Amino acid sequence: MKLQSTDFELFELPVRFAQDRADIDLRWKALQKQAHPDRFAAEGAAAQRVAMQWSVRINEAYQRLKDPLKRASYLCELSGAPIRAHDNTAMPADFLMQQMAWRESLEEADTAQALETLLEDTSSARSAALADLAQLLDVQLDPVAAAQVVRRLMFVERFAHEVEERLDRISA
Repeated sequence: MKLQSTDFELFELPVRFAQDRADIDLRWKALQKQAHPDRFAAEGAAAQRVAMQWSVRINEAYQRLKDPLKRASYLCELSGAPIRAHDNTAMPADFLMQQMAWRESLEEADTAQALETLLEDTSSARSAALADLAQLLDVQLDPVAAAQVVRRLMFVERFAHEVEERLDRISA
């Protein structure tokens, strides 16, 4: 193992968006077992520090690989198509209209049912975006188009979180 390896190399997974979460989890557990600092207690402080670095690196890779949005973003970055969410907020007009409609619906929502309907809408949008990412990253090999879908999905997930928070306040 090399600290400079990609997450996919580290986890010995194919470089693609579609992944089996169970495989990721199993590989993470095996890697953590190999790198756990307690295994190196008899080898001294330096060996334990290296093991701790490995443990941190493995956990960081795991966090990226297990989350579809983070995995897609990482694949785009690896392919030379940075997400640049902080300075590239360009979106297709139809998605901007959808955002405005969702925001308006959220402002007007005064019942749990209205908020649950919004959550269903965002869940459908999330599923569609994930399907688009699988197609763009694994079939069409178009990380530039995938980066735009990642930015769209980032909005959808943030908005869904806002709706969930509002639902929690209403339900409390």
